[in-house]
This record gives sequence, C-alpha cells and structure tokens, in this order.
Amino acid sequence: MTVVVGINGRMFPPEQAHVSVFDRGLLYGDSVFETLGTYGGRPFALSEHLQRLRRSAELVSIDIGVSDEVLAHEVGLALERSGNPESYVRIIVTRGSGELGLDPALAVDPQRIIIVTPLLRPAPEAYQRGVTAITEQTCRVTDATQAVGAKVSNYLVAVLAMRKARVVSANEALIVDGAGQVIEGATSNLFYVRTGQLWTPSESVGILAGITRSVVINAAGELGIPLAFGCVKVDELAGLDEIFITSSIRQMLSVVAVDGKTIGNGQPGPLYRRVFERFKAIVARDDPSTRSTLA
Repeated sequence: MTVVVGINGRMFPPEQAHVSVFDRGLLYGDSVFETLGTYGGRPFALSEHLQRLRRSAELVSIDIGVSDEVLAHEVGLALERSGNPESYVRIIVTRGSGELGLDPALAVDPQRIIIVTPLLRPAPEAYQRGVTAITEQTCRVTDATQAVGAKVSNYLVAVLAMRKARVVSANEALIVDGAGQVIEGATSNLFYVRTGQLWTPSESVGILAGITRSVVINAAGELGIPLAFGCVKVDELAGLDEIFITSSIRQMLSVVAVDGKTIGNGQPGPLYRRVFERFKAIVARDDPSTRSTLA
C-alpha cells in the first residue's frame, strides 16, 4: 500500500513532497481542509466534501483558484497512483506564503495539497462494544469569528482535548461550550437519545456540519425515526439512553461511557444499531461494490 501526495496537480511520493516553511498553513494554521474515506476504492460523498471545502475557504477568504472538477480530478489521480484497496484522503488549501506577518495580503502562491494514505478504520470491536469519551470545556478556534463552521487547519483545541482523552485511554473528547452544552466531538459530530428521542446539536451553535452527520440524519429519516435539534448539558450526559458520534473515517461509533460514567447499559444501544445498519445500506446503495468494505 502506498502514500501519494499531490501538490497543485503534480503527484509525488511523500519523501519528495515539499512546501515552503513560510507557508501560512504551517505558520498560522491559515488553511482549510477536508478528510474523507473511500468505499470500494471510490471517494464517498466527494462532491459534498468539495462544496464544504469551498464554503470554508469563502468564510476565511482563501481563493482555492481551481474548480471542483479540477479538485475531483486531482483526487482521482492521487487515488489511482496510490493503488490502495481503500484510502484516506485529505485535501488542504493554504493561503500561500510570503513575508512573516499576520496580514493575509502578504500571502502569495496558494497551495493545493492532496494526501492519500491507506485507510485504517476502527477495529471491529469498536463498533461491536462501543468506545469511551471524556468532556472538555473549551472555546474552538473559529468561535466568535466570521469563520464559525469553517473547517480550518488550526486544530490545537482538538489536539489538546485528544491528548487529555488519551491519558485516560478514552477514544474521543466531547467539546463543552461556555454555557455547559455538549456541542460536538473533537473530531466528530454528536447524536444522543433521551427518553427514546433522537437528538443532535443544531448548526446554529457553530458545529462543523459533518457529511457523515448528514447521511445519518437521512438514515434516521428513512427509518421513520423523529429527530430533534438541540444540545444536552454536560451534567445530563449520564442520564442519556444512548450517545453516538459520527465522522467520515470512523463512520458511526457508540459512546458507552463518558468521564468514567456508563451510558445506558454500557453497550451500543438499539437505536444506534438500527441507524448504523441503514447508514451502511445507504452507502451500499450508492455503490453495491462497497458492501464488503463496510464495518
């Protein structure tokens, strides 16, 4: 299996892929990105990811410089060069490089970077038994800015939250805002079940509107499961029936304990299992050849 890096449309092995040390993506996290996985070797929901990438770029005033069709072609080329059965894809667009300084006008030569690596999803046991999480009260980088909801590369908040999670062998950190509301995971969207009702935080609280989250919402709708939008308070987590998180690489994972407290009966719940089965059906319906690649 192979790692391939595309830079501005040219493909390189990783040891030959270079960008300037003055690139603002490195210096300031001044870039936007998307991550996605493949099923049956095909990038899942690529057009949706490219649309969100463009929206993120618009929110922070970065000019991508090429069309979605060009980006899609470059992703396809990188995947073809990799030859991996399944791949992880990261698409990054930086503002460019220039003199040191925060002024965006100093930046020239924006960079389009596509990284393709072999895809490693969670082990089957994670889907069968669930995962654990901690809570972390913090402010995200884009909070209270014009870029709320943008997927920017400055992930220091998530990095520190995940470091705290790893110390106690947890798999995810659930982000708590200043009002004590649990809004999303460090690298995931949040769903929860309270007295039989399925909930997910609204985009109005500034969450990143996940592509997988959207598929899960559609899956619940196909099953006739009513969905409400709203946040749960951190001190209410232990009383929930179920919690699960969603992301492009991890798909859907049940959270069976938070901060050492068991959620429900400590096992993936029935609503999670129903929605996950429908999620997999939706992916397979998009391309029947992907059935064997689903968790």
